Amino acid sequence: MKAFVMKEIGSVGFADKPVPKPGPNDAVVRTTRALICTSDSHTVAGGIGPRQDLTLGHEAVGVVADVGSQVRDFHPGDRVLVGAITPDWGDRAAQAGHASQSGAPLGGWKFSNSKDGVFAEFFHVNDADANMAKIPDTVADEVAVYCADMLSTGFMGAEHGNIPIGGTVAVLAQGPVGLMCTAGARLRGAGLIIGVESVASRQKLARAYGADEIVDFTKEDVVERVLELTGGEGVDTAIEALGADATFQTAVKITKPGGTVSNTGYFGEGEFVRIPRVEWGVGMADKTIATGLCPGGRLRMERLLRVLAAGRLDPTLMTSHTFAFDEMEQAFEIADKKLDGAVKVLITF
Repeated sequence: MKAFVMKEIGSVGFADKPVPKPGPNDAVVRTTRALICTSDSHTVAGGIGPRQDLTLGHEAVGVVADVGSQVRDFHPGDRVLVGAITPDWGDRAAQAGHASQSGAPLGGWKFSNSKDGVFAEFFHVNDADANMAKIPDTVADEVAVYCADMLSTGFMGAEHGNIPIGGTVAVLAQGPVGLMCTAGARLRGAGLIIGVESVASRQKLARAYGADEIVDFTKEDVVERVLELTGGEGVDTAIEALGADATFQTAVKITKPGGTVSNTGYFGEGEFVRIPRVEWGVGMADKTIATGLCPGGRLRMERLLRVLAAGRLDPTLMTSHTFAFDEMEQAFEIADKKLDGAVKVLITF
């Protein structure tokens, strides 16, 4: 089969690989749609260390091609969604309620990390009964694929943010994850949602997904403006959706005492992330810092698909480009370098 791989740090291209075979509890899926993620760019840049001929990608849907002898709930021909995070559900961390960390910190993240990813004609799924979900007939593949990571991660940012109904929320950065944090905050009942973003097209998307106010950090001081919008109090919840030290510090500064900083950002550079001491109440302002890795698993995917089937959200507003799998090198360059106003790049197989 054809696969799109990270040849080494800084280098990508196509490679021929054997079609994977399922173990007793596993499945093999024929890919129909996939999305390129900024995390793929981080990986190619060396964010998780050297990899050789590793198939990239972790956001995909497809049709079951083969299943292992112990798989009960899925059969060849089923249309399925597979989460970007595929935990080992028998692991102690999963049993303790932290499935994404199964086996090690971030251990549930297998695709394009510890095993080949989904940018291939077929991909392997571990623990298939627990990590796949059937796609409803009313939800198209190009819609369902957003559940694999963008909805799951973005909604996690809102869920971990402990947003009270009618509460105030600031989402720092309106990339695809930030946009879904904004949508998640609206679904959670926030009364005021502030999107922090400088790119006009993403500002427009942020408003479409629920932002009431936009703060452009290139034109005004974010901390001053957020405090102004919240009567000097700060927000109940600040969601960091970029993965930058300066943005994280801003999130701490704009969160009111007793509030929550919810982090979804991927911090791929530097040895440390700093916390501003005074605004943290010298460590005693009751500001909670919540972190998490994209939740995976069948139940999570089924719930997200239900949101789409009910028409409560249209993630395809983020699809800025569509390419065939044969055009993957061009597609990856556009996504990697954010060319031509790229937000999310969809790949068809």
